[in-house]
Amino acid sequence: MNNEVALLLDGGFVTKRLRHRLKRLPGTEDVVQLVSEIMRHERLVESCVFRTYYYDAPPFSKDVTNPVDGSRVRLGATHGARENQSLLDSLELQPDFAVRRGTLAYRGWKLGRSAMESLRSSPRPVEASDFVPDLEQKGVDLRIGLDIATLSLKKPVSTLVLVTGDVDMVPAMKHARKEGLKVFLEIMSHNVNRELRVHADLVL
Repeated sequence: MNNEVALLLDGGFVTKRLRHRLKRLPGTEDVVQLVSEIMRHERLVESCVFRTYYYDAPPFSKDVTNPVDGSRVRLGATHGARENQSLLDSLELQPDFAVRRGTLAYRGWKLGRSAMESLRSSPRPVEASDFVPDLEQKGVDLRIGLDIATLSLKKPVSTLVLVTGDVDMVPAMKHARKEGLKVFLEIMSHNVNRELRVHADLVL
């Protein structure tokens, strides 16, 4: 009987939840530890990992110009960007890991969340520091969906473990279940849309 498991990790979701849990930027060892924790679940403990797929977009590396004061911002040089790039580069060297890279598209500038809260509570003229680059992640959901479809059709595994909070994954989850795979969902103690839970065989 096939007891192989494929884990598909939505990198943006995983790093956000790990950062909330650890109160710091997560590193490679934290992601590897998360996989180990998942595989210790009673429904998976007798299974083995076929491969862990990690999906994220590399940092946006181009310089951008603040619309208020004209200052140049090197997005790829920030501490967070360097840490994210290092994480991707390190994870792809881990045994039985595959890193799938999407892209970040630059859409201009927008008011940051903290700035909006500040302006709402105490109106004042906007400042350059109130604005943050508006970056849109592209291609990550598509790559997750394509891998789920491939795994469902070729069936090198019997179970998928999807680590995400994105309701856009529902069509791919439904497809995998129709093809006979078990679909487990790991939401890392996050509140997610009910529809995402409905189309999982088990929420870990």
